Parts: sequence; structure tokens; C-alpha cells
Amino acid sequence: MEIMRFEEMEIYPEIVRAVEDMGFEEATPIQAQAIPVMMSGVDMIGQAQTGTGKTAAFGIPLLQKVDPESRRLQAIILCPTRELAIQVAEELRNLAKYMQGVKILPIYGGQDIGKQIRSLKGGVQIIIGTPGRVMDHMRRHTIRLGDLHTVVLDEADEMLNMGFREDIETILKDTPEERQTVLFSATMPQAIMEIAETYQRKAVHVKVVKKELTVPNIEQYYYEVRPKNKDEVLCRLLDLYSPKLSLIFCNTKKKVDELVLELQNRGYFAEGLHGDLKQMQRDRVMQGFRDGNTDILVATDVAARGIDVDDVEAVFNYDLPQDDEYYVHRIGRTGRAGRTGKSFTFIVGREVYKLKDIQRYCKTKIKAQPIPSLDDVANMKVEHVFRKLERTIEEKDLASSIRAIEAYLNRSDYTAMDLAAAFLKAELGDSLEEQKDELSQEQYSWEAERREKGRKRRGEMVRLFLNVGKKQKLKPGDILGAIAGESGMPGRAVGSINMFDKYSFVDVPQKYYKQILKSMKHTKIKGNRVSVEKAETK
Repeated sequence: MEIMRFEEMEIYPEIVRAVEDMGFEEATPIQAQAIPVMMSGVDMIGQAQTGTGKTAAFGIPLLQKVDPESRRLQAIILCPTRELAIQVAEELRNLAKYMQGVKILPIYGGQDIGKQIRSLKGGVQIIIGTPGRVMDHMRRHTIRLGDLHTVVLDEADEMLNMGFREDIETILKDTPEERQTVLFSATMPQAIMEIAETYQRKAVHVKVVKKELTVPNIEQYYYEVRPKNKDEVLCRLLDLYSPKLSLIFCNTKKKVDELVLELQNRGYFAEGLHGDLKQMQRDRVMQGFRDGNTDILVATDVAARGIDVDDVEAVFNYDLPQDDEYYVHRIGRTGRAGRTGKSFTFIVGREVYKLKDIQRYCKTKIKAQPIPSLDDVANMKVEHVFRKLERTIEEKDLASSIRAIEAYLNRSDYTAMDLAAAFLKAELGDSLEEQKDELSQEQYSWEAERREKGRKRRGEMVRLFLNVGKKQKLKPGDILGAIAGESGMPGRAVGSINMFDKYSFVDVPQKYYKQILKSMKHTKIKGNRVSVEKAETK
């Protein structure tokens, strides 16, 4: 992959500074191609999958173009679901954090429309919304599109799959002709091409197709952790597996420096590698890692390029990478030259959904693992000592050592068992003593609480009847997307979906049931008008 840094792309210094705070040192392939094209002002079709950094690919040029002095609506981003709209708005706010006067507002179904209207009256330059709610505001004249200069359709193929084509076309027809229209889609079906031909002018097609990458010989594990516990969990894994050389990846230079200091304070031989280091410093750090004087190298993705060390036994994703492809590049630093390797990834909260994307992309299984207890670590340390002793017994001449021990035992009151236990104590210190494991107790309580919440959630479901089914060539994903997109309910909260020829049943949490009925009254799925009601139960 060709490296392009954000500071090389004529981006405002305020945005570059925000990008650095977010931990991105270089542009992903879709960003490197799309940002210059979109900044030139032409219409664009961006073809890229989720997990490629496409939000920044359209968000950065959009922010460059916005006039903070004007409080009128200047850009609108259409998204298929409430969750995506919230996610895009959050990323744009992060990118605009050092820009004064830029207001960004997500609008979607399931949120009080009165609250949205009050926010709109205060003046908003960028709206991120679902098509249905944007149409609602247009009917109420609470959104005026006369000063709009940019429209972005994000995940356009998903919006069409969810039956939003008519809404999208109605919105586009109401925008000024002299606008920039940008369309992002993972696939390019005929319907997408028709919208592009009708509503775009000489659009430039930017396409990033991910390479098929595999990760053989690598055992891959993940741990669900709280951010405050990452350092402790990392150290337990280092002690448990005792890898010869380890690579730890962080997303920001600041975190690399903080983690190196923490590891050094805990007695590990760790060094950091990131873009702020001079070449002489980089060479010194890398030489120490190759020579084995440094056991642990903590690095950012950019700084780790060119690391070619065959003896790396473990890779740790302290932070989940921003791009699926980066995950493959990271863990590919181990398991080289026919060896086996291990990778450990830390997941915080909703990142578990991003991990599923990575698994699909890599066509691999990343196994969930419990966080090691202090007892696990202590027992493994003992095992390491015994293995070391076994190798010494098999490979060394112990005659003189045996004579020395026999002489000592003959003149002392100690047994051979006492002497062996003392050797083990001297080697391991107090690690075998019983210790209060607060982290494991906290983790157990947290997991039990989540299981209980999940059990309650599953127990309070309502079955809905929909008058569409397989005859309308619908899939469960179409129904799931429509319900989540229109009602604002998280898609993962939907239970089982049972489809028949002319109708379907969907289980949803009781607390969303009335909201779904209300929001689905005028909904179409792939052009089919849908009727939703509570299913009769005997």
C-alpha cells in the first residue's frame, strides 16, 4: 500500500490536528484516492466496503468546504440506519473539533422530532440523517435545502435494499442543481448506476477492492476488557505466554509513549516506535529488538512498516485497527518462516461488531478467551521454570551440581524437597502466594451482569406480523434493516425472523414494540408497502 500522510493532502491544519488526535498517521487507500477527488469539487462514486475509513474520506473534504460564518444548511449526508447516522456524526464532530462555528446534527426516526426542530432552529451546517426522517422535516419545512452545496449518500446500496429509493430521489430533486453529489457504496447494482446517471454529472469513480488476505499458522484470540484494565490484562498475558519477542500495536503515538512507560515501570524490556522518532532513534530501537535486548516493541501501524523479524512469537492489538487490512498486516508479523504464532486483540464494548467484520474479511476465526486470573499466571510461571529445568537436565552435565547438593544436604537439617522449594521461591518471588484478584472478580461481576441483562432482554419479546415474505424476493436482512432504520432500534436487539411465502414473523423487544408500529406505518421494503401489526398468540 502506498503511504500518504494527511499533511501532504492540502487539508486545513485544524483538521490534520484532529486526525492526529484520533490516532491516524496515514490515509487509508480509499481516503488517499477519494479526498483529492472530492476536494476538486466534482461528483464522485466511491466504491469501498465498511471498515476502510470511508467516513473520513467524505467527511474531511466536506468540512473543508463548509462556511462556519453561515448558519444555513450546506451539506446533507443520508444513511440507511439510525446507528450509522450517529456514528458518522460522531466521527465528523471529532474531525471538526478544532474548527470554530461548525455545527453537525444527526436526525433519525425514534428520536423526539420536537428536539430536532429546536436544534435546527439554532442553525446547522451539516445534517446526517435517515431518508424517512429527512423527508419528514422537509414536509414540515424545518429543513430548507436552498443553500445546499453537497449531498452524500453513504452505504447507498443498503439504502436501496431497505426500500429508500423513492425517498432518496425525492430529496435529490429538491436540492439545488449546482450541487456536488457524492455516492458511497460497497457494491454497484443497476439501481445505483441509474441514480448516478440521473443525479450526478460526469462522476469520477473511485474504487478500492480489498485484497484476499489469509492468516495461516496464527492462533487468534480476543478479550473483552474495560479500557482501564487493558494494561493489567496485557501484563498477565505477557507473563502467561512469556513470548520471546512481542509486538504491541496502538492507534496513537501518545498511547505508544504511555504504554512503553507503564511496561518499563513494571519491569519489562519495552521500547516504542512511532512517526515522531528520528531515523537514528528508529534504527537504535529496531536493532535492540532484533538483538533480543528489547523483548517488547510497542508501535503504530505506520512506524511498524518494514519490521522484518522472524522470531516474533506474539502480536497484541492493544487498540483495534481502523482498517480490516491493517489487522492482517499486524498479525502477519508473527507465524513466519513456517513457525506458529499467536495474536491477542483487546475489544472494548461495541468494538465486538467491528471484530466480526474483520473475521469475515480474513475468513478466519478469532476465539473469545477469558481474562487470565492471577492463579493462571502463577501456575504458568511455575510451568516455565520446570520446562527450563527439564532442558537443563537433558542437555547439561549435572555431576558437579549433584555432588554440591549432596554435600550440603549431608551437613544440614534440610531435605531435598526444602532445597527445591527454596530454588523455586528464589526464582518466582511472591507470585505463588495467595493474592486478592480484584480484576477477575470485577470481570466476573461484569460478565454476570451482561448475561442477566441479555436474559431479561430475550424474555421480554413481542412477535410482529408483516404482510411481506419470500414471494416479494425479500431476505431477513431486508426486514431487519427496515425495522432498525425506521424505528431507531439497534439492529442487534431484533430476535428471530421467520419468513414464509406471503408473510413474516419478527420477534422484537417489548420496549420498542409501539415505536416500531408507529414508525413503520408508511414504510416500503424494496418497493413493497408493508403492514406491521402485533401477531395473535393463542
